[in-house]
Amino acid sequence: QVRLVESGGGLVQAGGSLTLSCHASGDIPCLPDMGWYRQISGGGRELVAHSSKEGPTKYGDAVKGRFDISRSDTRNTATLDLRMNNLQTDDTSLYFCRVHMDTCTIIRPGIEGTERVPGGTYWGQGTQVTVSS
Repeated sequence: QVRLVESGGGLVQAGGSLTLSCHASGDIPCLPDMGWYRQISGGGRELVAHSSKEGPTKYGDAVKGRFDISRSDTRNTATLDLRMNNLQTDDTSLYFCRVHMDTCTIIRPGIEGTERVPGGTYWGQGTQVTVSS
C-alpha cells in the first residue's frame, strides 16, 4: 500500500509563488513515476508536471517556463516538489499528486528468492491553489 501526503496549497496574489509537496511512503521498492495534475472544467485533469523514474521531466504547455519540479527518493519513500512561479488567476485549481509504480521483481533483504511486487496508480486527495488578481 502507498500513502500520499500533499501540502503547500493556499491563497496567493497573481505574480506570486507557491511550492506544493507530495510525499509518498509505504511499499515502494521500485522507483515510481510521479506527477502533479490539476482539475479542469468538466471534471477532468490536466498534466502540470511529470517526473519519470528514468529521469526525464515533462511540463504542461500552460506552465512551461513558470513551474519547476524536483524529486528525492529514499528507500520506500519518494517526494515530488512543485515550485510554481508567476502564478496567474488561470492557475487556480485543485492540484493532485499522482504516483505510478510498475510491477517489479525484487529481492527483500533477509528473504530467500525474489518477490513480484504488483504495480499501481495512486492519487492524492488534492490541495487547493487559489490565485487572486
